[in-house]
Amino acid sequence: MYAFFPLRAYEQVKAIGDPRDDYTGRLLADYLLDLRAAHEVLGPSAHAARLVHAIVPAGYVHWVPPGACYNRIGYYEVPNSRLVYRAGGQVRSLGIASMIAWRGTWYVVHLGAVTRTGEDGVVDDPSDGPGTPEPSLTC
Repeated sequence: MYAFFPLRAYEQVKAIGDPRDDYTGRLLADYLLDLRAAHEVLGPSAHAARLVHAIVPAGYVHWVPPGACYNRIGYYEVPNSRLVYRAGGQVRSLGIASMIAWRGTWYVVHLGAVTRTGEDGVVDDPSDGPGTPEPSLTC
C-alpha cells in the first residue's frame, strides 16, 4: 500500500461529492483487484519474483490542470510506466496504467486500467522482457 496514492491526497485532489467513498469503493477496490490479477500472471512462483527496475517514461509526464478529470487542484501524472521483474530466471514486465506525483513522490493511482469494462482485475500489457511503454492520455 505504500506505493498507492494516499487517501488524504485523494480527498484534496478530487472535486466530487464523496471522495472517501470513491477512493475505497472504486479506486482502492480496483487496485486490489489488479494486484490479485498480477499475482495470477506471476503464477505459483510469485513469491520468488523480484523487481529488477521500473521504467517511468519522463517524456510522458504531463500536468493535469485543475478542473480536468473532476479534480479540484492540478497535479503531474505519467501514464504507462512498466514494472520489470525477474521470475523463474526470466525477465518479464507489466504496465502501470497511471501514476500521480504528490509532494515530490510518485504514487500508483491505477495499476491495471484507468477505465474498466468489467469487475475483474486487469493486468496492463504483461510481456516477456521489459516491454515498451506506449503514450496515452488517462482521462
